[in-house]
Amino acid sequence: MGISDPQPTGPLSNVTVIDCTMALSGPYGTALLGDLGADVIKVEPPGGDGSRRVPPFPPGFERPGQGGPGTVDFGAFFASINRNKRSVVLNLKHDGDREILLRLVERADAIVENMRAGVMDKLGVGYEAVSARNPTIVYGCIRGFGDPRTGLSPYADWPGYDVVAQSMAGHVHLTGPPDGGPGYPAGVSVGDIFPGTLLALGLVSAILHARETGEGQFFDVAMYDAMLAFTETLVANYGFDRTELSARGRHHPNLMPFGIFPTHDGGVAIAAPGANHWHALCDAMARPDLKEDPRTRTALVRRENQEYVEGAISAWTSSRSKRDVVATLGGKVPCGPVNTAADIFRDPHVRAREMIAEFELPGSNGHAAIVGSPIKFEKTKTGVHRRPPRLGEHGEEVLHGLRLGSSVK
Repeated sequence: MGISDPQPTGPLSNVTVIDCTMALSGPYGTALLGDLGADVIKVEPPGGDGSRRVPPFPPGFERPGQGGPGTVDFGAFFASINRNKRSVVLNLKHDGDREILLRLVERADAIVENMRAGVMDKLGVGYEAVSARNPTIVYGCIRGFGDPRTGLSPYADWPGYDVVAQSMAGHVHLTGPPDGGPGYPAGVSVGDIFPGTLLALGLVSAILHARETGEGQFFDVAMYDAMLAFTETLVANYGFDRTELSARGRHHPNLMPFGIFPTHDGGVAIAAPGANHWHALCDAMARPDLKEDPRTRTALVRRENQEYVEGAISAWTSSRSKRDVVATLGGKVPCGPVNTAADIFRDPHVRAREMIAEFELPGSNGHAAIVGSPIKFEKTKTGVHRRPPRLGEHGEEVLHGLRLGSSVK
């Protein structure tokens, strides 16, 4: 599952994206584009993307800009979302470097950034300046609360972060404890990752439009908006009959069984709301009586008798291991173990689907692994074809293509 081909072969191999994003949301979206074959040129400030300095760090780590070519200047966080990119360093406060960026834009399909509204405009490289140099350019951005060009939010000037978007869109409320309390954010940064995913989708759509019409355009993804789309069930339930969904806890608000059940070594997910799967689950538990019990006969009454149903299933699962439960139900009832990272690395599905990508660290600093591409094509193979870049590693290479010499890292 290592990097086998340094050349991209994905369906976007004829697309060039100038990536001025930092942190998580934007880099995640552009990493997806790189997985799909796009040439993603990551433009970093002199100190580099701040996420380079987020641990854990591999052997040989040196702070960005301080180590030699054999050192590693990024940790796991940066590596996981900046694979398949080339790095150049530009100080956009300097006239010469701004001009280099505009020269890059002239030959690109798109430029993306995730600054606060107005920052790129003040630097002289906002949408209007960029489109004046390349009218077919697609300019995409992620903001906490959107850009005034597409709809002026009263929060437009507020900084946006993952946990804020999760909270305001209702996701934290839904993932809280069922007995009340302020709720919990997701264990992963979905308030960044989902907006980044939508950025990638919007960018590809706008590039297709530009190639067909010769017309570029600006678009944005607000983190708040993206998380509203992510928590669609909250909006839909309230929008139909003003039903205010309560916190979900470990189980679905409308389906039963559909949640997490305890085992003696962790937990398993079991989803059997339909009659066929429910009957298969009853047989596996040696509880055929539950098929006709008036408290459990249908999905609706099972939801009304949630505690009884949960108790019956939990009594069966809690005396078994995750492996035993999955071995009994697998292929018959939708189920799966609550995996740890170690479990995932051992999972034969993950290996068969090439979802762990191993790569050599710069110098002789060993190997590391990050997640692979979840989008698979039969003919135009996707995946990790280039390790995460050192800061400014591809400056000479990129500028040579512009015939600008060696004026930048």
